[in-house]
Amino acid sequence: MFHHALRLHADPSRVVVRPFHIGWTSNNGAPSRTERIVSAVLAMDAKETHASLEAVLKDFEARHWQTRRVFMTRYDEIEALLGLDGADIGDEKRQLIGAYFCHEYSYAAAALMNPSVVPHYDQSGMPKGSTRILMSMRAVGEGHISSIAFREGIVTDRNQLKLAPEPPFATAADTPGDELHVPEGPITVYRHRDSTLSGTVIFPITGAQSKGLEDLRLVRFTHDDGRDEWIGTYTAYNGERIQSELLRTTDFRSFDLVPMSGSAARNKGMALFPRKVGGRYMMIGRQDGENVYVISSDRIDHWDEGEILLKPEHPWELVQMGNCGPPIELDEGWLLLTHGVGAMRKYAIGAALLDKDDPSKVIGRTAEPLIAPADQDREGYVPNVVYTCGALKHGDRIFIPYGIADSSIGFAFVTISDLLAQL
Repeated sequence: MFHHALRLHADPSRVVVRPFHIGWTSNNGAPSRTERIVSAVLAMDAKETHASLEAVLKDFEARHWQTRRVFMTRYDEIEALLGLDGADIGDEKRQLIGAYFCHEYSYAAAALMNPSVVPHYDQSGMPKGSTRILMSMRAVGEGHISSIAFREGIVTDRNQLKLAPEPPFATAADTPGDELHVPEGPITVYRHRDSTLSGTVIFPITGAQSKGLEDLRLVRFTHDDGRDEWIGTYTAYNGERIQSELLRTTDFRSFDLVPMSGSAARNKGMALFPRKVGGRYMMIGRQDGENVYVISSDRIDHWDEGEILLKPEHPWELVQMGNCGPPIELDEGWLLLTHGVGAMRKYAIGAALLDKDDPSKVIGRTAEPLIAPADQDREGYVPNVVYTCGALKHGDRIFIPYGIADSSIGFAFVTISDLLAQL
C-alpha cells in the first residue's frame, strides 16, 4: 500500500453565491418583507442606487465570477415571483434588487470528505499508463449542509496523482423554474455553461434533500447496448428522514437527481454494480445498518429486499459493516471495498472478492484492514474514521481516495496482486 503525500482539506475560502430566501407571502394583508425590500430599492434615486450597488460590488465582485450577471439572473427570478413589470426598471436597480436576494455560502468550510472516483468522460491526449479521473467529494458547510463537489485529475502507473487546479470561482449547478414549487420527484440541474467541472457544486434542491446530499458513490455504468452513463447513488436527507437517490449524467453538463423506490431505498449506503449481472441490475446495500447485502432488480430505480452477503466477523468490524463504493470488476471476480466499525467506533477499510457470475458468493475477505486510522489520520471532525465511496482500477493497481476523520481526503495505491493476496 502506497499512501500519496497529498491531502485535501476543508477550505472556508471556497464560496459560491446562492439565493437568499426571505419570505414571499404577505402577513395579514401587509406587504411581505420581499415586497418591502423591492419597493425600497425602486424608491431610491439614481445616485443612491448607484452608490449602494457600488458598495456591494466593492465587497463581492472580486470574490465571484460574473457577479453582475448573477445579480441580474436573481432579479429575473424575483420579478417572476412577484409579478413585477420590469420594463422601466434600469439595470442598476435590477442588480441591486438581485443582490438583496443573494448570499455568500462557504460550501466546504466544515469538511471535505468521502470521495468516489471514476474514469473521466474525456480521455483524449492521455499518454500510455495515465488515466484522466473525475472525483466526487462530499463538501460540508454552514448548518452541516452537505453538497456534491468535483475535482478532475490524472493518475499514472507510477503512483502519481496530479489534480487539476481549482478555478478561483465556484458556481452552483442550477435548475430553471419556480423556486417556490420545486417538485419532489426527479429533477434536473445544470452546470453553468462557462463553469468547469472542478468549479461546480451541486446543492440540495428538493425538500427531501434539504439538509444534504451525502456520500455520492459514482460508477461508470455500461448499458446492454454498450452506452456509458455515469451514475451515482447518494443519501438525500431532510433533517428527519433519509432516502437513497440516483445522480445520472452522460456529459456532466446536466445531472438528473432521481429518487429511488422500494424497501431497500429507505436506507443509506447503496452502491451500484457497473453493469448488469445475469441480465439484472445489481446493488450492494446495508438494509439493517449492520450487515452487507446484495440486491438485484429489473429496474435501476427500484430496489426491494436482498440477501445478506457479509456479516461482521473480525474484531475491527464487529459493530457494523457496509460497502465503500461500487464493486470493481477484475478477472478474478468483483472486488468490493468494505468498511468495518470496531471498538471505540473506529472505522477501517477492508475488501471482499465476489464471484463474477454470482455476486452472492463470497470468494474471500480481508482478515485485517487495508486502511485504518493511524497517527495524523486519526484527528478531525469525527476522529478515528477512514472511509471511501469508491475506488478505481488503473492498470495493475487500485487507486483509493478516502476520507479522513470526516475532515479531509487522502489517497492510496495498492497493487491488485498484493490486495488479492490478503483475501
